[in-house]
Amino acid sequence: METVNRITMFVVLLLVQVLILNHIHLFQIATPMLYVYFVVTFRMDTPKWVILTSSFGLGLLVDIFANTPGMAAGCMTLIAMIQPYLLQFLSPRDAGDNMPSSAASLGFAKYAFLCTVLVLLYCLLFFALEAFSFFDWQMWGLRALGSALLTLVMILAIESVRSK
Repeated sequence: METVNRITMFVVLLLVQVLILNHIHLFQIATPMLYVYFVVTFRMDTPKWVILTSSFGLGLLVDIFANTPGMAAGCMTLIAMIQPYLLQFLSPRDAGDNMPSSAASLGFAKYAFLCTVLVLLYCLLFFALEAFSFFDWQMWGLRALGSALLTLVMILAIESVRSK
């Protein structure tokens, strides 16, 4: 059942990102990148190779449809490498191995911190790779922080509805 849920989430996030969210550019700066939510939601007991390969695959498919050669795949792989360790650091000591990564299991503050670190790291790296220089660092910073904030608001909104 968990595998079916993960595949469904993979497909839904890919379709929403490619068909809707890639066309939203708030103030010509911020673009929501909701597919990062896929990495955030992995359970503690998920094998690292599953997290890495599925995150890379989602990033690669986003790259194919968004014409961003390798940027999303590389950034998704990086945050997929960090997520298990950050989740283990933030989880309660008495948590079981199959603890889900959610606001209900971690508490809202820890979950918001987990999401903030992963989304901010993703957006900073993604837009640094896109610009490939720090010539216009103000615009780079605005795009990265604006997109991270918009993505974070969407993830926390979805999680608040999902945990009820």
